[in-house]
Amino acid sequence: MSVENADESVTEPVSETVTEPVNADRFARESLAVLNDLTESARADVRAAAALVADCIRQDGVLHAFGTGHSQAMVLELAGRAGGLVPTNRLQMADLVLFGGDHPSGLDNPLLEREPGIALRLYELAEPRPQDLFVVISNSGVNNVIVEMALHAKERGHRLLAITSLAHTRSVPATHPSGKKLADLADVVLDNKAPRGDALLELPGGGAVCALSTLTGVLLVQMTVAETAAQLLASGDRPPVYVSANVPGGFEGNLELERRYAGRIRRTAS
Repeated sequence: MSVENADESVTEPVSETVTEPVNADRFARESLAVLNDLTESARADVRAAAALVADCIRQDGVLHAFGTGHSQAMVLELAGRAGGLVPTNRLQMADLVLFGGDHPSGLDNPLLEREPGIALRLYELAEPRPQDLFVVISNSGVNNVIVEMALHAKERGHRLLAITSLAHTRSVPATHPSGKKLADLADVVLDNKAPRGDALLELPGGGAVCALSTLTGVLLVQMTVAETAAQLLASGDRPPVYVSANVPGGFEGNLELERRYAGRIRRTAS
């Protein structure tokens, strides 16, 4: 048999794609890889974000943090926790009841985030000052109330820091009548590197499991807090930070720091 005929007689094996199983080890490895990449790729944006925060604090401003759904986890990471910055205010839907006089049953509306005018009411209830900074957090960056809050903040002259997934927001259409998304409006955008849909591990047959945006969002928040402290210290300003209320004197010391921002920051139990 000639070499030419021999080559034609050989049947190449069909390659099959082997999908790695979904398990805890895989999620830990892949999520840590994203976190490690983020510590490098986000450096310049974190410095820019911290410059906004530090400038706000130097001007006796307050950070108003807002997010809905699971993005509230990053709001809680920023506003009112041990080791965090004191001049931080959490904006939440519950403000409509706690400070706006609405009936609690209104919070049961699953479409509340889509109702026009909600963001304006939340903004007005917060009574922000011109030097205050808004931090708006949304993985998709397209929910109506998120975009409206960003629009109100920018229209009134506030600086705006956004934490969002650029992969997700670039893959979906804008839903707000303005045609804008959160990332379009921000002075600085921190990309949380979460995939479209947030879940990291694809399941056989479709779908995915294990959301990523909370892990990466918390990293971005704390990197920004650390860089803010560095920038304040470099200019001779002491960062106003919370001590744990569960150490002796912590609760009393925190109350003393909060007096400087009386009426401008809210600390609710919920």
